[in-house]
Amino acid sequence: MNVLFLTLLDFSDLKEKGIYTDLMKEFVDNNHNVYIISPIEKRKNVATKIIKKDNYQILKLQIGNVQKTNMVEKGISTLLLENEFVKGIKQYFSKVKFDLVIYSTPPITLRKAVDFVKRRDNAVSYLLLKDIFPQNAVDLGIITKKGFKKLIYSYFRYKEINLYKISDYIGCMSQANVEFITKNNKNIIENKVIEICPNTITPSPPIKNDKNRIRKKYEIPTNKTVFIYGGNLGKPQGIDFLIDCINANKNNEKVYFVIVGSGTEYQKLRDFLNINKLTNVKLISQLPKTEYELLASSCDVGLIFLDYRFSIPNFPSRILSYMQASMPILAATDTSTDMGKIIEEGNFGFWCCSKDVNSFTEKIELLCDKELVTSMGINSRLFLEKNYTSKHSYEIIMKHFN
Repeated sequence: MNVLFLTLLDFSDLKEKGIYTDLMKEFVDNNHNVYIISPIEKRKNVATKIIKKDNYQILKLQIGNVQKTNMVEKGISTLLLENEFVKGIKQYFSKVKFDLVIYSTPPITLRKAVDFVKRRDNAVSYLLLKDIFPQNAVDLGIITKKGFKKLIYSYFRYKEINLYKISDYIGCMSQANVEFITKNNKNIIENKVIEICPNTITPSPPIKNDKNRIRKKYEIPTNKTVFIYGGNLGKPQGIDFLIDCINANKNNEKVYFVIVGSGTEYQKLRDFLNINKLTNVKLISQLPKTEYELLASSCDVGLIFLDYRFSIPNFPSRILSYMQASMPILAATDTSTDMGKIIEEGNFGFWCCSKDVNSFTEKIELLCDKELVTSMGINSRLFLEKNYTSKHSYEIIMKHFN
């Protein structure tokens, strides 16, 4: 088949590891012709170009600035996105008849591009639902359904509804996602297939390394249970709760926390650590992916944080890197997600509500047991290989064509 994938992620090669690159690589490995639109923001001063490989092409489409810019420019650039994608398809893929178009949320603003391909080529559309916006922004108080600001919510809700309408299939990250979408969009998704199509990767072989050497490189103790958090440090992660948790364990001599990432709340965390001089926490700004994976593989337990206010069931993809490294998971989240249920039923970690510091500390103590960490780590890797590989998501999508 000719497969078109629309994304806002910036990548130039399917050798780059990630949930989307690994999935597209699976399509390529199964002899499909894959075409990808992966934009470059204007501020990078790189003209639109096509990167051609064996079985796939990547259109690096220049778009307006949507990151690291002011809200006005970001808003205008976001509104223009779908028109720019349509122009790119017309100009560079005019002679290609697509059988399948795949796209993900975020963003919710690519409906016109999807609709254009469907109408022109009679293509099937598949939405990978990774983010339920604008409700997630409502949960965090970023936008509101009341007063004048309701107009912002109404606009984005309109865009969300239209994206669902244009989608033939909607793949959700977990059963809780399926139930949420079905319950809150009954009249919109009639006669559509809503199914579980989880976050997946193509697992790399277990990394063999000298854990002590890597820990010494980053000045991390070799005689403590090391808990690592890697990823975004923003509003969705509930950084205030993270701060409360590490503060509650500041005198726990058995544990050490490593936090790797960046985001809008990074400075808040940095300021807290600078003021309080905690000796069992290390904060590292973003690392290259290969370096981060080496660091993670030298730690013991992976941490997940989500703000307790979420009414939508999130399922962060960063859990996959922990599982790949054979690490148990400690997830502190809202009560809407079923991530905790999956982790505990799979016996590869623990869950607590992300407003219960005492429960978090209790789980920390349990995970200081080395034998438990080892057994749960083995279960974590096995669960990944059994449920969350790119082959699984590829087969879920392709069963509609076989």
